[in-house]
Amino acid sequence: MKNIIIASTSTVHGGDYLEYILPELNVHFEHCKTILFIPFARPGGISNDEYTAKVALAFAKINKEVKGIHEFEDFSKAIKSAEGIFTGGGNTFLLVTQLYQNNIMNVLAEAIKDGIPYLGTSAGSNICGLTIQTTNDMPIVYPPSFETLGLIPFNLNPHYLDSDTQSKHMGETRETRINEFHSFNSIPVLGLREGSWLDVKGDTIILKGNLTARLFRQNQTPAEIESETDLSFLK
Repeated sequence: MKNIIIASTSTVHGGDYLEYILPELNVHFEHCKTILFIPFARPGGISNDEYTAKVALAFAKINKEVKGIHEFEDFSKAIKSAEGIFTGGGNTFLLVTQLYQNNIMNVLAEAIKDGIPYLGTSAGSNICGLTIQTTNDMPIVYPPSFETLGLIPFNLNPHYLDSDTQSKHMGETRETRINEFHSFNSIPVLGLREGSWLDVKGDTIILKGNLTARLFRQNQTPAEIESETDLSFLK
C-alpha cells in the first residue's frame, strides 16, 4: 500500500529545513532507521554531497540516518532495499532527467507503490503526479519525457501563489499558467500552498496543513479545497 507525504515545500518562512513537518515525518518514517535521499534536483546547483549533508542534519533531529543514492554503485538496488525514501526540491527538469538517465524512474515508482515510505518536497513532489508540465521550474536540461511516477491521478503546482492585486508585476500569474496548460491538457492540477501537504495511504489522498489548496480542472471554475479533504475523487 502506498505510504507517501507529498509536501509543497521543505521550508516555511522563518523555519529551519523540514522543521514544520518533522513531527509528521517522525511518524511517517517510524520504522526506518535510515532514509535513502535522492539529491538530483540540486537546488541552486549545490552538489549531491552538500545537499545530502543538509538533509542529514534535519533528519538527525528525529534520530534518522540519511544516505545519498549517489553513494551507491547500484541505484536500483539501493531503492529496492531502502527502508524509506526522500526526494528533495530543486529543479524538476534536472531531477527527472537524472531519474531517466539512471534508469530508475520505474524502479522508484514500483518501490513506492509496494509500500516503501516516501517523502517528496517541491521537485520531489512534482514527480509524484502524472507529468511535470505544471512545475514552476526553468527547463535547464531536456528530460527524455515529462511523464513521472504517476502515484496520484493528477498534477501538482507546489509553492502555489495567489494573485496579488497590489503588485505591479505584469507577468503571468500561476492561475494563468495553469489555465494555459488546460488549453491543451485535461489532467487536473492541484495548487499546493506553502506549508501544505498530501498524505497518501493506498488510494486515499488527504490534504493536510492549515491552508486550503486550489484545484484546477479543464473548463471548470477553480475550487478551494479545505484541509482534511479526500482528493481520491479525482481518479
